[in-house]
Amino acid sequence: MILLRRFPRWSVMARAGSLCALFACGIVGGAAAQPRPNLPSKPEGEMRWALYVTLSPTWFDPGEFAGLTPFWVLYAIHDAVVKPMPGNLMTPSLAESWTLSADQRVYEFKLREGLKFHNGDPFTAEDVKFSFHRAKGSKILHDKVREVTIVDSYRVRFHLREAWPDFMAFYGTLGSGASWIVPKQYVERVGDDGFKKQPIGLGPYKFVSHTPGIELVMEAHETYWRKMPSVKRLVFKSVPDSTTRAAMLKRGEVDVAYLLDAPQAQEIKRDPSLKLAFSGGIAVFFLDFLDQWDPKSPWADRRVRLAASYAIDRRALSEAETVGASKPAGSLIPRTFEFALPIEPYPYDPAKAKQLLAEAGYPNGFDAGELHQTPPYFSMGETILGYLGAVGIKLKMRPTERATFISALLAKKLRGVCVCANAIYGNAASRMSEHVPSAGAYAYGGYPDIDALYKEQALVTDRRKREALLHQIQQLVHERVRFGPIWEYIWPSGVGPRVEEPALMLINPYPWSAPLEEVRLKKN
Repeated sequence: MILLRRFPRWSVMARAGSLCALFACGIVGGAAAQPRPNLPSKPEGEMRWALYVTLSPTWFDPGEFAGLTPFWVLYAIHDAVVKPMPGNLMTPSLAESWTLSADQRVYEFKLREGLKFHNGDPFTAEDVKFSFHRAKGSKILHDKVREVTIVDSYRVRFHLREAWPDFMAFYGTLGSGASWIVPKQYVERVGDDGFKKQPIGLGPYKFVSHTPGIELVMEAHETYWRKMPSVKRLVFKSVPDSTTRAAMLKRGEVDVAYLLDAPQAQEIKRDPSLKLAFSGGIAVFFLDFLDQWDPKSPWADRRVRLAASYAIDRRALSEAETVGASKPAGSLIPRTFEFALPIEPYPYDPAKAKQLLAEAGYPNGFDAGELHQTPPYFSMGETILGYLGAVGIKLKMRPTERATFISALLAKKLRGVCVCANAIYGNAASRMSEHVPSAGAYAYGGYPDIDALYKEQALVTDRRKREALLHQIQQLVHERVRFGPIWEYIWPSGVGPRVEEPALMLINPYPWSAPLEEVRLKKN
């Protein structure tokens, strides 16, 4: 069995609040992803993955950032100025290093020279500036950055409107796609739609073909600057059903089957020719009470929201869904994050839940509308429906496809309760950015005092003062039962007998195979 590695504390590069005091005016780039000598032989073989959702062409474009899942593709086809890599969650990649000015308002990146995109276009500072400006889903970055200027072909400066200690937490992690680079000349020539049909990048693998709903095929880019990939061809297959993914793994049709349901995970565990691997640790699932901002809704009453939290048996849910791997959570923020306030999970207490509902005026429960479950975790949603229904909170679930779900959530069209997930990298501030402040992309409402505190902490460069403000926000969110945290998500996947290195959790925490130039098949 491949065991889950222990999650380290964030490196000093990820501790944005400490960064200014330690490295003002100096080089602040951490250990770079150094180029390695090429392997003695050329890439060989084909390695196949069974994915649990359908690949969307928007995931081929870093500018269309929509959460963590697209990095399946981005780590293959594209590369970033700075990105999480093994041993350092802010690794200089296309940048060799970066510096921060004395007033903490200017970041200058020294870029790697001599690199070319898959189509032969040279990589320059123009591509960095262009990629930043076209990146969607990065509103906070665009609000904070006043200007991007090109010093020369291999130096680019980001000018902030004011000192902002979280710039690298958003730009240099997977908190956005703004650091991931596309070729300016090519995109301008073929357009955004053309780029999605035939993406060109700087990564270790080149796009070959995409059959919608079926598979994505990529081929090794043998002159990738960091390392020649070991495997010649990667194939990502869309296989939404867990039973089918496990069956394909057993038959040797795929080499890695992501996200197995508990029954299939147990079968893989019993098979001596296969391995069960656990990965995750970045996403937290939680109840978001979307109607709590409507004073006429039962969810507007704190006691009702608290009752829902007491109604869920988090440990039993983990056993049923992830073979006990997922850890019950008391907050949206993993405890390993900088500025995280440790909060204990709510205990399972259905009697307390019923008491709270009665005190709120619902002794016989109430019709709570729809439960919107983040796809594809529908069995999790069904179990939660059962727990809530047992105390009188009656909900119905209508499964939707992932892209449809996210679009409706962002458009604020959903009502009732959402079993949502948050996997934003960085620290406590970046993790809360899209859900806690009322201006957040996924926030259906908010509190004026918390909004004010959140704006205040973003301008504080003293680490202790900032930590105190962020702890205060987390405590208020907890006391008001703004959310119902469920678990820190860790799940089982299956690994076939041909695989030497699946690259799961090499980047810790990053839940899927990466960096993909590190995956290896066994030699015959």
